[in-house]
Amino acid sequence: MKKELQDALRKLKKRDVDTFPVTVISVNKTQGTCIVSDDEIEYTDVQLCSIIDGKENKFFLFPVVGSSVLVSPINEDLKRLYIETYSDIESLDLNIKAVQFKVSEKGFLLKKENETLKSLIAELITAVENMSFVVTTSAGAGNTTTLINASQFSAVKEKFNQFLNDV
Repeated sequence: MKKELQDALRKLKKRDVDTFPVTVISVNKTQGTCIVSDDEIEYTDVQLCSIIDGKENKFFLFPVVGSSVLVSPINEDLKRLYIETYSDIESLDLNIKAVQFKVSEKGFLLKKENETLKSLIAELITAVENMSFVVTTSAGAGNTTTLINASQFSAVKEKFNQFLNDV
């Protein structure tokens, strides 16, 4: 009897609709959805994560168009699919209230409210480039405004510009 009960419970837990492979046709980064196809049927509004509720806290992996993904139904409803596994990722977007973190092959963006890490670093480097000092000698006080290693700061600034994004 115990074996029969275990088999019956196993059958109850088995899903009628399984995860299946598809190809990504297009991605809507604003909505957090995509269109996919299994070569026979095109599925629209496939969610990039299992929960899209309109809240500020979101985490999306954006698949490369043309890549393969595995999709699964939410509550076995083929009209409510989400991507479970990705073969190739174009970028990611993480939002936690006023903080945003984006990563792509172009670099990354770290933003809190209206400030980005890139703009803060640029502001810091500009401030360092514009530094001046009061020099006191036996002849009297004077100002110096020549930054001897300005080219090094310009090179570092360019490296940050290549590494970080503003959008």
